[in-house]
Amino acid sequence: MRVYDGPVSAAISARRSVRTFARLAVDGDTVERLVALACTAPAPHHSRPWRFVQVGQVETRERLVDAMSEAWRVDLERERESVHTIARLLRRSHAQLIDAPVLLLACLTLEESHGWPDEERRLAERDMFVQSLGAALQNLLLAAGDAGLAGYLKGAPLFCGPAVRAALDLPAQWQPTFLVLLGYPDKSAAPPPREAIDLNEFLVQR
Repeated sequence: MRVYDGPVSAAISARRSVRTFARLAVDGDTVERLVALACTAPAPHHSRPWRFVQVGQVETRERLVDAMSEAWRVDLERERESVHTIARLLRRSHAQLIDAPVLLLACLTLEESHGWPDEERRLAERDMFVQSLGAALQNLLLAAGDAGLAGYLKGAPLFCGPAVRAALDLPAQWQPTFLVLLGYPDKSAAPPPREAIDLNEFLVQR
């Protein structure tokens, strides 16, 4: 199998989820550049269905975290998790979201999607837009790595969209999806080596 070692391949191979950040600020121009690159992703019908919210102010972050924590607490109590487990999970999540140097909320909007009359095509249409958002997020993470940053995604907003939308006063058509946590990686951040990929598990020839 041929091994590609160009700059794009290297950037893709080097991307890792990093959760420990140095206490260094990330300037606004860098964040804007990352979002601009995210928005070069392919999208259906020449649309641009991505929206990003930078949650920077402390009071806004606290409001968002409180809203998400309360929604998660309800789910955990419904699942009959112990009080200690709930407290531990909420405490860890709170620290992650408050301490991240950059916190972006990625949203999806379906305003430019086709309103098919049948459910099967409506679901297929939504899938196209969701895939486009995934491409935008990958662009953002790869661009972050190129800028010397690292980060990871949290899908929690998918499970408490109304709470997130209310906390940030977002338009009704913006569907919260992922939080993107970014920063300069701490020197101790060293993800383990990737496991080797057996392509026979992922690639089928017909």
